[in-house]
Amino acid sequence: DLVKEADLGGRDPRGMVARIILVVAVTWSAFQVWYASPLPFLLGVFILNDTEARAIHLGFSVFLAFTCYPAFKRSPRSYIPLFDWIFALAGAFAASYLFLFYRDLALRPGQPTWYDLVASGVGLLLLLEATRRSLGPPMVIVAAVFIIFTFAGPWMPDVIQHKGASLTKFLQHQWLTTEGVFGVALGV
Repeated sequence: DLVKEADLGGRDPRGMVARIILVVAVTWSAFQVWYASPLPFLLGVFILNDTEARAIHLGFSVFLAFTCYPAFKRSPRSYIPLFDWIFALAGAFAASYLFLFYRDLALRPGQPTWYDLVASGVGLLLLLEATRRSLGPPMVIVAAVFIIFTFAGPWMPDVIQHKGASLTKFLQHQWLTTEGVFGVALGV
């Protein structure tokens, strides 16, 4: 049971749901092999830059986090509740937002729309929840400390004091650029 929970996320779906998870996981792997190979350049098909590839990668991972890992120890293991499907789809959409709207975002740098900010906020919240489910609370606590640091800069000790950031600036920086969630760590 311990190995099953660690390797399979604690869920034991059957039938069509198990096939959907399998197809998504295999598609994710195929995407990674495609992106890492010279084939896109040789064939001139589906050539992606790093930002687009990172967004697709995160979309797959968030979807699988919500479908493979139950929310709580007492959550059902044999099926995926409706809210987990909703979170999986919304999280995959928000994570893939940079890929889906790459050209639009490139045409208006530094000028996020209301829709961009909503997608960013939802994406960050769902990413934190996916992280809690798959890696546990410690990683979420570390992320929360840095989020608090972003806003609490003016009240910090002199050595680490900064002017802080607005919610708009925070969401834009963390979700709509390659300096936050879609930065080097995700690229690695």
